[in-house]
Amino acid sequence: MRAWCAQNPAQNLVFSPSTLASALGMAYLGARGATASAMARVLDLPPGTSRVALEAELQARVEALGRLNGPGVTLGASDQMWADPTLTTLRSYLNAVATGYHAGVAQAPLGTDPAKAAAEINQAISAATHGHISQLVNASMLDGIGWVLTSALYLNAKWATPFDPVKTQLGPFAPAGAKPVRVKFMNGDAFRYASGGGWQAVSLPYQGGKLTMTALPPPPASASCALPSQASLTSITRSLDGHGAVANMSLPRVSLDTAGGVGDMKAALDQLGMAVAFSPRDADFTGLSPQACCIGFVQQAATLQVGEKGTVGAAAAAAGMVAAAAMAPRPTVTITFNRPYLLLVTAKATGEPLFLAKVGNPAAS
Repeated sequence: MRAWCAQNPAQNLVFSPSTLASALGMAYLGARGATASAMARVLDLPPGTSRVALEAELQARVEALGRLNGPGVTLGASDQMWADPTLTTLRSYLNAVATGYHAGVAQAPLGTDPAKAAAEINQAISAATHGHISQLVNASMLDGIGWVLTSALYLNAKWATPFDPVKTQLGPFAPAGAKPVRVKFMNGDAFRYASGGGWQAVSLPYQGGKLTMTALPPPPASASCALPSQASLTSITRSLDGHGAVANMSLPRVSLDTAGGVGDMKAALDQLGMAVAFSPRDADFTGLSPQACCIGFVQQAATLQVGEKGTVGAAAAAAGMVAAAAMAPRPTVTITFNRPYLLLVTAKATGEPLFLAKVGNPAAS
């Protein structure tokens, strides 16, 4: 999150660690060697975990997300693998993503008709996010791509105690490095409150008690991309779980949408130590296919609306895997100089021709 924020310090940011982790996690199941090690570190996977144990843990995660549904809360998660029908995908890999992510497998003409493939992928993402994200990939992104791994998430959750819209009022908000603006603040009382490491936190539970939003204003004068330390976050969470103190709160009503502006996550992932997975020379995804080269792009999009009744959010991520054939050198051309030809000697520094010769008969030379 910090690496991404640093690239977009002045923007509203909405991000889904869950969908990004799923898209990259499906790619990880096909990674081997140093590529797998680098991805495991970035994804914070437990060291030494066997692939069988990892698949079981991933399966438990997917099932736990499904149990979050209930009265007042709708949460839908959908993972999918899209493969070009002309390429080979290992059966062992298909079994792994099906077990770990309940991922479906669909064929798409990535190599022959990328526009059609992009349309099919976007249609599925739009359906999974209830129309909130209608375009995640485009045809140009799919050039040379043999597989696309997608993850989508949709959330519609009502607050356990809704805000009274009558109490929503305009008030000043001070953006970093800009003039104050006036926004609509929702007002409520008796929220759980905690603090630690200069941070404050207010807990907003959703109906059913299985989901909670935590609002965290940073310490005054902190950097725009500040995040609490793990120690501070742990302390705050424990205090909130223990009911902590009680606070009244004024929270802006927001509608965040970076569905068209988040873009490729490659630079952020490079900074985190995953550059090898993008390298045509060094990446190893032979666990996916003998024809798989490297990750070509990682795309993320998300929306989040926070209002008096609750929260509506949608997110999607896609990892595009380059086919090795797309990275292969062009076919070698063999030329036999079996008829008269010219020779030209040129100065590289100036471009001027130093010698020009015609070879009409090599035997006479």
